[in-house]
Amino acid sequence: EGNEPGDSAKITYSELLHKVCQFANVLRSQGVKKGDRISIYMPMILELVVAMLACARVGALHSIVFAGFSADSLCERILDCGCSLVIT
Repeated sequence: EGNEPGDSAKITYSELLHKVCQFANVLRSQGVKKGDRISIYMPMILELVVAMLACARVGALHSIVFAGFSADSLCERILDCGCSLVIT
């Protein structure tokens, strides 16, 4: 369910697994490995869930920064946790 009343999508577990595995491979191709820290800067959409689960699949730690934060707030969070990658 999205933020708007009529905003929704349906996905099967199999489709979700496929998307998560694809994105986990993208993360690995970018050099992400177990223990790396990643910031995710996205609104509440399906791709946010895919990114979170892909980070878990690779073994990377993730920090979610919602899209309402200012650029300065985002910068502080990225620097504080020592992120090696930002997903937007």
